[in-house]
Amino acid sequence: MSRYTRTKPVEAVVGERVIITIKRIGINGEGIGYLRHKIIFIPGVLPGEVVSATITAVAPKFLRGEMTHIEKPNKDRVQPADKNFGKVGGLELNHLAYPAQVAFKDDVLRQSLEKFAPRDYKDYQIKPGIGMANPTHYRHKAQFPLAVEKGGKIIAGMYAPGTHDLISITHSITQSPRTMQTINALVEILNALHMPIYDLQQHRQGLRTLVVRESASTEDLQVTFVSSVEDFRDRDRLVAAVKATMPAVTSVMENVNPDDTSLIWGPKTIHLAGASTITEELRGNKFVLSPEAFFQLNPVQTEELYAIALRALNLDKADRLIDAYAGVGTLGLTAAKHVAAVRGMETIAAAVHDAQRNAEINGITNAVYEVGKAENVIPRWRKEGFTPTALIVDPPRTGLDVALRKTIVQERPPKFVYISCNPSTLARDLVTLTEAYDVDWLQSIDMFPQTARCECVVKLSLRK
Repeated sequence: MSRYTRTKPVEAVVGERVIITIKRIGINGEGIGYLRHKIIFIPGVLPGEVVSATITAVAPKFLRGEMTHIEKPNKDRVQPADKNFGKVGGLELNHLAYPAQVAFKDDVLRQSLEKFAPRDYKDYQIKPGIGMANPTHYRHKAQFPLAVEKGGKIIAGMYAPGTHDLISITHSITQSPRTMQTINALVEILNALHMPIYDLQQHRQGLRTLVVRESASTEDLQVTFVSSVEDFRDRDRLVAAVKATMPAVTSVMENVNPDDTSLIWGPKTIHLAGASTITEELRGNKFVLSPEAFFQLNPVQTEELYAIALRALNLDKADRLIDAYAGVGTLGLTAAKHVAAVRGMETIAAAVHDAQRNAEINGITNAVYEVGKAENVIPRWRKEGFTPTALIVDPPRTGLDVALRKTIVQERPPKFVYISCNPSTLARDLVTLTEAYDVDWLQSIDMFPQTARCECVVKLSLRK
């Protein structure tokens, strides 16, 4: 037998204590290191740190660990300001000084581009990220599931990662004070009235989720009760209590979700009291918002985001703009005064209704919105004689649909801006889009401080 016979690498085992040097932060905010040539993910740690950790999971291509002690801390490590850090999601970077959070999000863009390698990605200009002067209490919407503790107390909060264990949230560094005050007041009412709370295992019907939206411009509040059945027990008493004790709540709605699903929203929304919408203002326009309507959660950074996007589009009065993933029309209607025509589409009928109403409220007559998928609607519009000269897309975290990517490359509007909330799907989409376009620059805007989420504006130019 040869003296150079190979031996099998030593495998890690759950429960093993190890010392790890952290190389970088991953796209989900976890620390990344290597153990015996295998990648290991450890939450709550930072680049350059040397940590003691316990292995918690072993998979064929990666490991997971839990930090037990920091041997050598990162200079940008700070004491987490939220007591729920490490217990729930949405606080992944609360232990990192804010300037370093902004720099991390630029690095996430680079990591994603390196992974998918779209055309000429090494030459892309990544502008320094734009942070907030006050990176706390910025979220103007809260969606908190409900549960009943062992003692019978109703709580609202967030699930511990990877579990169905609900952690009660009464204070939050990311939520606006008024949304949290409203959530806490609603929970008090639910407990006082002994309201029924949905429980799949116990076959109990009732309330599933509290949704509170605050208007930054009018300070009105909209409350939506998501329930498993339409006419849940004591619904009228609940609505009466809200009206009697919470005068700032100007809209009370119910959404019915009867399915066993992790999705919050069901197919039916019912008006219970007050107005059916609340109004928000953005860059001189008013927008009515129904409960399910998409509207950016951070009003301060939304102003910055839209200003950058409009400058990147460089619109003029001759342009014909398509607003894909239009939502309630915020982007398209903001741009309407700069162009000849705006057309937008959205798959949610209620959002299209809101967009049409928002155009009417703001006296905008050159904007049209339709229900449908962009990849189907855009070619039809071209056949009907509408040829776009500009395109803006603001998709969900899943990015652009495959068919829409192909449609954009075929239609080739000269001016094109992509607003992304997920660097991974952005980089993936650029692989197709750069068949026809050059990437001029990328600019991250920190819409979600204290979290690992990254928003980005990308300016693309049709290749000549």
